[in-house]
Amino acid sequence: MKNMTQIAGSKDDAQLVHHLTLSGSQYEIGQVLTEEARRLGWSPTQMNPVMNRARRTWFERHWPQHHARMDGAAAVLGLDPDQDEVALDAMSYIPQGSGCSAMWIPPSASADGNGRVGRNYDFFFPATTSEIMGGTPRPGELPIGSRPYVITTVPDEGLATTVITMNELDGCMDGINSAGLAVMLLMADFETATPPDGPVTPQVGLSSVHLPRFLVETCENTDQAKQALLGAKHYDFGAPLHYLVADAHGQAFVWERGRDGTEHIIEFGDGPLCVTNHLLHRHPDPMNLPADTEHSFRTFERLRTLHENSKGATMSEQDIRDSLRGVGASEDPAMPFRTLWSTIFDPAARTLSTRFYLGDGGRYSEELVFSPR
Repeated sequence: MKNMTQIAGSKDDAQLVHHLTLSGSQYEIGQVLTEEARRLGWSPTQMNPVMNRARRTWFERHWPQHHARMDGAAAVLGLDPDQDEVALDAMSYIPQGSGCSAMWIPPSASADGNGRVGRNYDFFFPATTSEIMGGTPRPGELPIGSRPYVITTVPDEGLATTVITMNELDGCMDGINSAGLAVMLLMADFETATPPDGPVTPQVGLSSVHLPRFLVETCENTDQAKQALLGAKHYDFGAPLHYLVADAHGQAFVWERGRDGTEHIIEFGDGPLCVTNHLLHRHPDPMNLPADTEHSFRTFERLRTLHENSKGATMSEQDIRDSLRGVGASEDPAMPFRTLWSTIFDPAARTLSTRFYLGDGGRYSEELVFSPR
């Protein structure tokens, strides 16, 4: 079953947002996602057959939900699901890469005893894809980030999920599942980030934007998520990212990879955990951060501010929201970023509440609440 509704903005606003709700088998869900991706201009990526065969085998063993959706994609495209020439996923319709700030408030520091995560999703705006790639806009080309989706899937078997995505119908930037596991991505290292040299080809394992979707579809708590991440094969699909993961039991961690490929799980015990756009394992002390540079986009200042707001405090949902607004992307026309959405995750309640950016002057949508249950 498919239901799609317009939930925020219009063609005259900065963003036009749709909520796509899907139920049925993962095969059927894959069919609908493929039809929508084709409507948005997606087409399968040509692949090295040996690489593509290994990708399909990895998904079949480790992420069967995604593998089943790829079979659904093959049916829509009229292809043999076992063919090796094209990738039947990576349904991207704009490039990856984002700023962002996030903070986890554990139950012990929450005004009502519910642990919560707040996050700003900051992205280049109002630049177009062509401009980001160094060219000029094509006639009628829309700004990047102007057509996000909220996607709720209720499969016949397994965990129901709600995700927010800017550019990947089979990946996501934010997600929560019916067990209360919440995951969000952020750019990991602003100061050393460089654009890829040409198009990025899908590899074996999880891409950067597949990873959150993988976790909310296969894990129920942070312990399972840690094991899944350490046991998975993954790669950067664009700029390197790191991830904040929290669950309904009041636990949270940040997962990131070092520049040498080492994997790191960062936890702050029973205290708040803040993350922006630098590697936490390289700068673990929020009170001893370097000065920002012209390339860091206030990553250290934003983290210091969030930490100061949460240190020793008992925070309500509104307090979290106010803190996020204080570090949101500036509306200065000279700045390349805007906060495209701001979300509060309540893992115990299995909800995410979001406001979408409609234009400068503080124009955001009303608060929209979603639940995968």
